[in-house]
Amino acid sequence: MSTRTLISPAQLARPRGRIVYWTVFAVVVGGFTLAFLGPLYWLVTSGFKDAQEVIQTPPTLIPGSFEPANHARAWEVMDLATLLFNTLYYAFGALAFQLVLDVAAAYSLSKLRPVLGKAILGLMLATLMIPATVLVVPQYLTVLDVPVIERNLLNTPWAIWLPSVTNAFNIFLLKRFFDSIPRELLDAASMDGASPLRVLWSIVLPISRPILGVVSIFAVVGVWKDFLWPMLTLPDPATQTLNVGIYSLSNGVPVNVLIAALTIASVPTLLIFLVFQRNIMSGLTAGGLKG
Repeated sequence: MSTRTLISPAQLARPRGRIVYWTVFAVVVGGFTLAFLGPLYWLVTSGFKDAQEVIQTPPTLIPGSFEPANHARAWEVMDLATLLFNTLYYAFGALAFQLVLDVAAAYSLSKLRPVLGKAILGLMLATLMIPATVLVVPQYLTVLDVPVIERNLLNTPWAIWLPSVTNAFNIFLLKRFFDSIPRELLDAASMDGASPLRVLWSIVLPISRPILGVVSIFAVVGVWKDFLWPMLTLPDPATQTLNVGIYSLSNGVPVNVLIAALTIASVPTLLIFLVFQRNIMSGLTAGGLKG
């Protein structure tokens, strides 16, 4: 049975059909490439321009000036070393909590099958339909005065870590992968005397490295790119993240230096994607085991 496409093989074999096909293909690919890489190119090149050229109208496609010292100046003026350390601390702390709690929740829903497990999963997924901005006020009031313990978590890492743990999307990804693990494999381990925790640690987690890598990347990038929540919960300049700190210190800083600081802030997440892009794709498409 042949696969149906927009253009039949007979039409594609004709000269006119090939011209139309490759023209449309080039326009679509070129348009998407320009839309995605255009802002990135502007960001990188503007960081090397002088202040006058950055605000020039119309903007220059190729920098007429070259000032690499902008990045060194941005590093010093905006104290990017402290902001970078803060962001890494929050990001990997959130990652640790997500790996422990989200993996436990997904494993319980997938393999232990508690009472009302499907209803709990449904309620978790329903939270994905709620806009994030709607939850800002109740979350802020919660960290301002945590129920039961009555503690104020503002200007502490817990204000970033605790809300990041409740990630229904990551739990769903993990559960979907755990569902694909053959039940016979876990039953064989149980018959050998392994407890559910031992099965999780020795069998499930080693098999689940691709999806754990995806969840880890999502957790780090999610904290790295967040702006509104850290701005509300970390008003102290000494505890701020990169995004909030650059915004707070942007007054009086030349535009080219500010853009250089934004370029530096973007480099870590771009490197994470470039290094782990194969892991991201393999983890998202992993759906089962063969054999």
